[in-house]
Amino acid sequence: MDLIIFLLVLVLLLGNLHLVAPDAQGDALYDLRASLKASPDQLTDWNNNQVNPCTWSKVSCDANNNVFSVSMSFMGFTGSLSPRIRVLSKLTILSLQGNQITGGIPEEFGNLTSLTMLDLESNRLTGQIPSSLGNLKNLQFLILSQNNLEGPIPDALSSLPNLTSILLGSNNLSGQIPERLFQVSKFNFTGNKLNCGFNNTHPCTSPSGDASKKSMAGIIIGVIGGVLGLLLLGCLMLVLWRGRHNGYKREVFVDVAGTSNNTLIQIRDAMFICIIKEAEDLRCCDGVLLDALFDTMHHKDEVAENQSNKHTFLNMETRLLELIGSQKREVDRRIAFGQLKRFAWRELQLATDNFNERNVLGQGGFGKVYKGVLADNTKVAVKRLTDYESPGGDAAFQREVEMISVAVHRNLLRLIGFCTTPTERLLVYPYMQNLSVAYRLRELKPGEAVLDWETRKRVALGTARGLEYLHEHCNPKIIHRDVKAANVLLDEDFEAVVGDFGLAKLVDVRKTNVTTQVRGTMGHIAPEYLSTGKSSERTDIFGYGIMLLELVTGQRAIDFSRLEEEDDVLLLDHVKKLEREKRLDGIVDRNLNNKYNMQEVEMMIKVALLCTQGSPEERPAMSEVVRMLEGEGLAERWEEWQNVEVTRRQEYDRLQRRFDWGEDSIYNQDAIELSGGR
Repeated sequence: MDLIIFLLVLVLLLGNLHLVAPDAQGDALYDLRASLKASPDQLTDWNNNQVNPCTWSKVSCDANNNVFSVSMSFMGFTGSLSPRIRVLSKLTILSLQGNQITGGIPEEFGNLTSLTMLDLESNRLTGQIPSSLGNLKNLQFLILSQNNLEGPIPDALSSLPNLTSILLGSNNLSGQIPERLFQVSKFNFTGNKLNCGFNNTHPCTSPSGDASKKSMAGIIIGVIGGVLGLLLLGCLMLVLWRGRHNGYKREVFVDVAGTSNNTLIQIRDAMFICIIKEAEDLRCCDGVLLDALFDTMHHKDEVAENQSNKHTFLNMETRLLELIGSQKREVDRRIAFGQLKRFAWRELQLATDNFNERNVLGQGGFGKVYKGVLADNTKVAVKRLTDYESPGGDAAFQREVEMISVAVHRNLLRLIGFCTTPTERLLVYPYMQNLSVAYRLRELKPGEAVLDWETRKRVALGTARGLEYLHEHCNPKIIHRDVKAANVLLDEDFEAVVGDFGLAKLVDVRKTNVTTQVRGTMGHIAPEYLSTGKSSERTDIFGYGIMLLELVTGQRAIDFSRLEEEDDVLLLDHVKKLEREKRLDGIVDRNLNNKYNMQEVEMMIKVALLCTQGSPEERPAMSEVVRMLEGEGLAERWEEWQNVEVTRRQEYDRLQRRFDWGEDSIYNQDAIELSGGR
C-alpha cells in the first residue's frame, strides 16, 4: 500500500512539473525583463500572471509552446543579463544587440544547449567570456563584438562543432586565440590585444572580410566609381522620364534597416526598388536601390573600427557587394520574411475577441476582415482567408506572403505580419481609421464628414498609382483581381491605400493571363474574366474604371433599386446611357451639394469609360491612366475611342434594322402560311 501511495504521489508531482513548464518560461522571461530594467512603456504585454508567454511581443514559440526565440535589439536596456533564462531549454535565438546592458555574461548561459545564435553585440558587457559557452554544441553564431569584455578567449570555444561565425572585435580581450577558431568561416578579432594581425601568423578577420587597408581602399574606389556611375545613369533616366511624363513625380518609400536609428528614408522621384530577402533570392520591384537589411545579418562590418562609420552609406554599399559576391553566406533566419512578424493564433484570437462578428470590418472574395487590438493597444486589421488550401501548403503560402511584403508603395497597404496553423491562414495589416472609400461614400454615420470632390480626385489618382506599381514595377507583376471602392482604404490624411492585393495568384511577367478560379465582386468583374476565368492587369483596369464611377456617383456597381425608375441595374450601363444623352450632371453624387467642377467630373467619367471598354486590349494601361488623370493625353484617346464607338454604334443599328421583326416578319406569320396546305 505504501508503495502504491508513493507512486501516486510521484505521478502527481511529475504531472505538476509538466503543468508549470509554461509558468517557468514566463517567470524566467519576466525576470529577464526586470533585470534588463525595461521602462514601464516597454514590453507592456509581458504579464507575469499569464501562464503562456507565447503571445508576448519579441517572443516566438514553436508548436509545443516552447520559447525558441527572444529578440530585443536596440531597445535601450541598461540593466544586466538574468541567469534564470537557463530554463529556456528550447531557446535557439537570443538577440540583445544594440542596448546598453552592463555586467557579465552569466555562466548559466551554458545551459542553453539548443542555442544556435547568441547576439550580444554593441552593449557594455564586462568580465570574461564564460567557458561554459563551450557546452553550446548547436551554436552557429557567436556575436559579442563592441563590448568591454576582457581576459582570454576560452579554449572551450574550440570544441563547438557547428560554429560558423564568431565576432569578438572591439573588446579588451588578450592572450592567445585558440587555433581552431581561425578555421571558422567567419571570424573577427580586431580591436583586442590578441595574437593576430600585423607581425602575426594569422589575420584578425576571416579572408572573406577586408583583410588589409589596401583591399579596403580598392573596394572604396570601386564602390565610389560604381555609385557615381549609378548616379549618372539615374540622372539621365530621370531626365528622359520627366521629358516623357511632363514632370510626373512618384514617391516610393524604402525601409533601410541598416541606418543606425532605423529611420524611414524617403526617396523622391525613385523609379527603381529592389529588396534583398536572401542572398540566393533577389526579389525586385524594378530595382537598383537596395535594402539589404544590414542590421539583422550575421556578416556585420568588421572593417570599420570607428563606430561612427558603422552605418555609413559607403559601408552599406561595401556590405552589399560582399553579399552578392558570396551567395553561400549564412543569413539570419529572422529575416526570412523581412520585417514581418509571425503572430501566434492565440494572439490574434485575443485581439479580435475570438473573431467576433461585431468586429467584422468587411468581407470580400478572399475572406473576412476583423478589427483587432493587440496587447500593446496597437489597432490592426486581421484578414482571415478562405480557400487557403493551395498546392505547396504552408510553404507556398509563406512565399506568397513574402512577395506581398516586398511591394512597398505609399498607395499600397503595408503587410505587418501573418499567422499560419494547420487549418487557418491570416494576414495582419495596419488599421485604417478612416476605413474604406465604399464606407465613406455609402455607409456614413450621422455627423461623419462626406468625401469632398478634391479628396475624391486624390483617391482616384492615388489608387491608379498603386495599381500601376503592382502591374508595371513588380516582378512578377501582381494582379489584384478585386479592385473596388471597398478595397481602397483611407489613411489618416485621406490618402488612398489599396488593400487586398497579392492575395490572388501572382502572374509571371512572361504571361499575359492565367486561367484560375474567378475572384472578385459582381459589377466590378471584367466580362472576359467572368466568361473565361482568364485574368490580366486589364481586368484590374476594368474594376478601377467602375471604382471611378462609384467615386463620381456615390452609387453601387449593381443596384436593383434603379429598376424602379426604369434605369439600368449596372452602374456602368446607367452612366453610358446618361453620357450618350448628355445628362451627366444628373448622376453626380448629391452628397457633394454641387461643390464640384463639372469639367473634372466629365474627365473622370471619360477615363472610367475608357477603362471599362469591352475589349481588354482597348483599355489603357495604368501608367496611361495616371497620365490622363494628370491631364495628359485624355483628349486624344477619347476622340479616338469616340470615332470607334460611332462606327460600332452605326453597325449595330444597321444590324438591328436588318433583323427588325415587324408585322411582316416571317416570325409573325401563321404556320399555315409558311408551309401551305398538307
